[in-house]
Amino acid sequence: MSPDAIEQLFEALARERPEPSTELVYRDPFTLLVAVVLSGQATDVAVNRVTADLFAVADTPANLVALGVEGVETRIKRLGLYRNKAKNLVALSERLLAEHAGAVPNRREALEALPGVGRKTANVVLNEVFGEPTIAVDTHIFRVANRTGLAPGTTPAEVERRLLETVPARWLAGAHHWLILHGRYTCTARKPRCASCVIREHCAWAAARAIP
Repeated sequence: MSPDAIEQLFEALARERPEPSTELVYRDPFTLLVAVVLSGQATDVAVNRVTADLFAVADTPANLVALGVEGVETRIKRLGLYRNKAKNLVALSERLLAEHAGAVPNRREALEALPGVGRKTANVVLNEVFGEPTIAVDTHIFRVANRTGLAPGTTPAEVERRLLETVPARWLAGAHHWLILHGRYTCTARKPRCASCVIREHCAWAAARAIP
């Protein structure tokens, strides 16, 4: 994809969603971190349902540790892998209290050192809370990047690298949200909504199928 096409692609996405943001409901860096850890193999809608109950009693590291693994399990058991997620949430809360005075660190290395926190989770927190120009490649972004030809790759890490190399600096702050929301609501896995797609004129997938 040419630099001009990339500029036009993000201009179109920005017009469609001028203020993109996560659909996870959170109050502060800690509750966002918890929500993102819970979002693995779960929809944002499902996560928001359980965090409404969880955050009512445990919206700080200290309160979550006090709730304990079983208490967390009880409140998140509607999510997949809930037992492992509960253990990780209590462990990362203990680590935050012991090593960061209960605050969520703003450095990738420190975030990824927390139990249950991988690169994707760290990227979401760094981008959403701390304004870092990072892109967390999930299934939606992976699909959009490959379909459009914006940043094709065979692994999430490769797609992330190519996106960071390709996306102009002025669009990086919002690129994660624009791409994930576009994949979630327009460039869906099955039956993509090409007729209503604002970037179809720049999309290799649409061009190959002669979609006007």
